[in-house]
Amino acid sequence: MKKIIPCSIILLFMTHLSSAQFKPNYDEAKVPEFQIPDLMTTFSGETIKNSEEWNSKRRPELFSFFEENVYGKVPGTLDNVSFEIVERNEAALNGKAYRKQIEVTLQKGNRSLKFNILLYLPKNKNKAPLFLGYNFFGNHTITKDPNVLVTEAWTMNNEKLGITENRAKEASRGVRTNRWAIDKIVDKGFGLAVIYYGEVDPDKNDFSDGLHALFYKEGQKQPKANEWGSLAAWAFGLSKALDFLEKEDQVDASKVIAFGHSRLGKAALWAAATDERFAGVISNNSGCGGAALSKRKFGETVGRINTSFPHWFCDNFEQYNENEEALPVDQHQLLALIAPRPLYVASAEEDQWADPKGEFLSAQNTFPVYGLFSKEGIASQSMPKVNEPIQNVVAYHIRTGVHDVTDYDWEQYLIWAKKFIE
Repeated sequence: MKKIIPCSIILLFMTHLSSAQFKPNYDEAKVPEFQIPDLMTTFSGETIKNSEEWNSKRRPELFSFFEENVYGKVPGTLDNVSFEIVERNEAALNGKAYRKQIEVTLQKGNRSLKFNILLYLPKNKNKAPLFLGYNFFGNHTITKDPNVLVTEAWTMNNEKLGITENRAKEASRGVRTNRWAIDKIVDKGFGLAVIYYGEVDPDKNDFSDGLHALFYKEGQKQPKANEWGSLAAWAFGLSKALDFLEKEDQVDASKVIAFGHSRLGKAALWAAATDERFAGVISNNSGCGGAALSKRKFGETVGRINTSFPHWFCDNFEQYNENEEALPVDQHQLLALIAPRPLYVASAEEDQWADPKGEFLSAQNTFPVYGLFSKEGIASQSMPKVNEPIQNVVAYHIRTGVHDVTDYDWEQYLIWAKKFIE
């Protein structure tokens, strides 16, 4: 059973944790010898020879392992999902875009949960391809537009961003415009849909609120050992947003790309693995439990992430704390679940915590599966130079800078999306 720890104690623990057990390794010479599990060999030893065998044999067993032992299963189905447009503007972004704000209501029995989608669509396109992703502090933080609703949900405190007492305020409007190149996205003919992730499931080790509580049986207070943590809940929310986008006449719902940064990059990867309606996925600096290989034990490890954020994964994942060698899978196999759809993995040179080399190797090692579908993966086993992207169906770049989303990142994603999604 998960131990429920107050968020303040988790943050204090993260700040002061210095035991040798969790001291991060940033030295390539200290990476242990390891062998990543073979993508093309089933758990029973059968060799996969073609795409049909991948889809019927290998993909299902890999998916089941990740679902039961890493991210956790969704424990049921909703009774109803409804959508209400609560605000719209046909002259947003100086007249070049439509803006809509949509309230999504998820219902299960007598319980319900609401979250909001902020949607921008270019006016010069009848049916636009679209990026769908979460933000960290509220939809109002990605734009200075005064008409975008300020979230009322629990929010992690960040005094620099004007967020105190776990509540977003008007002072935090527009504080994260640097991460969302809205004008560039719309100018290239793409739409953008964003959701504040805390409205779907608050990012704290407390399963009493958020999406999980909708599905509890009588007396239940937290998920079972093989049931979803927060990452899977956030992935579920992206799928429910996609349900709305399929009904939106101005969106080409066959060309929706799941996007995420950091922990939300992990969620985007799992969303695309679980919901094959997503046309592609972008993982930006997603690190451990996302794109990076676990068995390298470089930067953040399985033990560290499960200790610092015990609510992100299912309880079953804890058996691999500082025991990555026992994992019968690794994250290149998660990425391979996306095949044959386009996949972009991105790193930052100074973001060693997320293990850029491990992220590259994971993307590169999907090559055999994409080859089954005659799709171009990454053939070279050597990382590209900084700021020299590989723009294939499986794409990768490492840029200068730190753990963030930059205009440079969005410029590469738009080039790739124009080529492989639009």
